[in-house]
Amino acid sequence: MSLKTKPFVIGIAGGSGSGKTFFLNAFLHHFKQDEVTLVSQDDYYIPAGEMTQEENKLYNFDLPSTIDSKQFLKDIKQLMSGGIVYKKEYNFNNTLAVVKILEIKSAPIIIVEGLFILHFKEIASLIDQQIFIHADEEVALRRRVKRDGLERGYPEPDVLYKWNNHVVPAYKQFLLPYKPNCDQIILNNSDSAEDIIAVTEEISKELKNKIFNR
Repeated sequence: MSLKTKPFVIGIAGGSGSGKTFFLNAFLHHFKQDEVTLVSQDDYYIPAGEMTQEENKLYNFDLPSTIDSKQFLKDIKQLMSGGIVYKKEYNFNNTLAVVKILEIKSAPIIIVEGLFILHFKEIASLIDQQIFIHADEEVALRRRVKRDGLERGYPEPDVLYKWNNHVVPAYKQFLLPYKPNCDQIILNNSDSAEDIIAVTEEISKELKNKIFNR
């Protein structure tokens, strides 16, 4: 794919339980497949086998050092130049999961999402519009407990340990300081899908007018 103009890069950051995934899915729904592409920080985790377990045998995935930020940056630049990126999909260390190879094609709009995208300076410098998804801590924790229990089968004590010792400290150190400088802050305490869909529709209309003149 050859691009006549530089793609418009949107950075979407938010803590665990902020509703970032639903926001992304709703946002992508407003565009044609060849108009937007997504590159996710989750697909750049360093394999757990290369990390050190804590005393309780849990790994801390909520540190910038767990991300292969150099490859993440390289792939974003590849997409910005019109190239294609092939990447193994992260499976949350589920040994039974079938590993998918993602084919990420360039597009006029590139969405970069993840917890540390604003902390990684070289990546942040490539972002044209920074969007911060925020949820109050008690709301985010409730969502996290529900997700990790239902979807990933994690025991609640482990979820709470990670929340208090990994998730919240990382959020406060590596993401929250960048919140005031973001172009848009979206409060997502509601569990109403209609609320987020309305917000994404408004943002997508502005982008379509700016990038596609429609």
